[in-house]
Amino acid sequence: MSILRTMLTISGLSAAMISCSDKTAETKEAEFRYLVDEFADAKIIRYRVDGWDSLNLKQKEYIYHLSEAAKWGRDILFDQNFKYNLRIRKMLEKMIAAYSGDKNDNEYLQFITYAKRVFFSNGIHHHYAEEKFIPECSREFFRSLMIKTGAESDIEELLPVIYDPELYRYRRYTGSDKDILTASAVNFYEGVTKPEVEKFYGAMEDPKDETPVSYGLNSKVIKENGQIRELTYKSGGLYGKAIDKIIGHLESAATVAENDLQKQYIAKLIEYYRTGDLNTWDEYNIMWVRDTDSDVDFVNGFIENYNDPMGMKATWEAVVNFRDREASKRTRIISDNAQWFEDHSPISDKFKKKEVKGVSAKVITVACLGGDCYPTAPIGINLPNADWIRKEHGSKSVTIANLTDAYDKAAQESPKSMLNEFSYDQNEIDLIRKFGSLTNNLHTDLHECLGHGSGQLLPGTSPNALMEVSSALEEARADLFALYYLADEKLVELGIIPDREAYKAEYMNYIKNGIFTQFVRIEKGKNVTQAHMQARKLIAQWCYENGRDGNIIEQKNRDGKTYFVINDFEGLRNLFGRLLAELQRIKSEGDYKAGRALIDNYATRIDQQLHQEVLERYASLQLKPYGGFLNPEIIPVEKDGEIIDYKIEYCNDYLKQMLDYGKNYSAL
Repeated sequence: MSILRTMLTISGLSAAMISCSDKTAETKEAEFRYLVDEFADAKIIRYRVDGWDSLNLKQKEYIYHLSEAAKWGRDILFDQNFKYNLRIRKMLEKMIAAYSGDKNDNEYLQFITYAKRVFFSNGIHHHYAEEKFIPECSREFFRSLMIKTGAESDIEELLPVIYDPELYRYRRYTGSDKDILTASAVNFYEGVTKPEVEKFYGAMEDPKDETPVSYGLNSKVIKENGQIRELTYKSGGLYGKAIDKIIGHLESAATVAENDLQKQYIAKLIEYYRTGDLNTWDEYNIMWVRDTDSDVDFVNGFIENYNDPMGMKATWEAVVNFRDREASKRTRIISDNAQWFEDHSPISDKFKKKEVKGVSAKVITVACLGGDCYPTAPIGINLPNADWIRKEHGSKSVTIANLTDAYDKAAQESPKSMLNEFSYDQNEIDLIRKFGSLTNNLHTDLHECLGHGSGQLLPGTSPNALMEVSSALEEARADLFALYYLADEKLVELGIIPDREAYKAEYMNYIKNGIFTQFVRIEKGKNVTQAHMQARKLIAQWCYENGRDGNIIEQKNRDGKTYFVINDFEGLRNLFGRLLAELQRIKSEGDYKAGRALIDNYATRIDQQLHQEVLERYASLQLKPYGGFLNPEIIPVEKDGEIIDYKIEYCNDYLKQMLDYGKNYSAL
């Protein structure tokens, strides 16, 4: 044990040496700025870890090791997103480190912006729009940098990958005119087509199996000598070197876990990483979801399938957090009443759960983000994803309070706002200012805590029946659940919303965002491709069109500017209920044809005139549409050779953190 403690101490000192220096750290509230960098269409935000000093030493050490594990999965995500990503990222890191020219040169600054975008998107494709972005510096300048920094051997292969707009154009292709696998650059498949993969996994599935594993979740599918097979992500397998690093820090974390249950499911997670066995993954999730009492918690693994064109394979991600006890009182009330919400849902009775099990919810403070949650991050999480585990064992839902707070504080540091520009009148502005933050958080609570876990599949329905449209439809279904219940007097009765008018703030925000303002994130002429954006577009567009006869949502024009105004809030709630009922039917029955039609008709295409207008109005505000986060560093504090504390140090240099992570947490 003393040897292990010494090794951990040395490791801690090393981490401190690569973290923020005193010159780049700020800890005083009076000096703290949330917005620390802006480039292209992105902004970098710092988040505070309030409540850290209330944790005991053992909890802090536990979080420290979990956070180290979270940082070691970054290489995995880069490679999953595109087969050339890691080579390009490492080349960029070397080019930045070796460059000795004029760092104020315009083309060099354009090169740095490109590098920042690659780090931000975990690859050379846009993290939301899916399309490859091209450096603004000239191809000749980029080539000269490659030569000057010793990368000339990569010129012939990598320069076209970086600069040719048609080569590997889409990370995840969502069109219907090509095979979605061969047209996608994402690195989950090699040499196979969609029909081949459907046949491959279809042969594995047993329609009578009520507890199926998540087929294909942790593997790459390849074709060799005409034979299709999987390469499993595991120790000794694909991504094994990075997974071994993750395992090592999980083992260290287990020695200081809060309780025996945490130790048990960490051991089970390590077993899964060593074997790649998806039955073991399910066993881990069942154990993990039972732990509702621990203050410290984490997500670590191949979790979400948003980046897979087939909606099966998961990217690696990690989130390390601890409970915000005061704020969790709200989510506890919601989870305690889960059965009431299920029983009163506007869906068909045959799709409702007769008994809602194991629903837990809390508000958390994040201490570290990793993989597909870094630097862009969710503001709410609901896991596990397997429907049968949700049904039989429950789920855990979280709202990430310190990230939503950081978003709000960063917005306040900007001189202009979207609220004033896109709200129709002062009454709308006042209502959103009064209730917008509360109702947005409640939307997240309901979406994650109850929405994803609501309803059930009919016997025999495959969890993969909706294939490539499953992610967007599932996000829409959870959103609709939240929107429907935000207007219910039950929330007033429970004391978690102040009055029956408050919900209108979220309805206003949601509709104008879904049908109009979210398109500031998309280049003119492009379609909506990201699952969450498709979900919002689907809901807002469907309600606008289906409520047209009653003028429920009205498109107004004033002084040459377009606004979307809700005239009938109760009517809109009824539309939310109707669409929720249909989406639940589609999921429960596995009606791919109907789901595909909803996506094609309402979720992807943008009115080009409206798109041009919103882009011009947004440009005048000089804001950035995408936000990502800078992790704080957790630094061991030593005295007489013993670690006596762990302190939080806030960094303000985005590029430095990216380069440090590339240097110190790269195993592939």
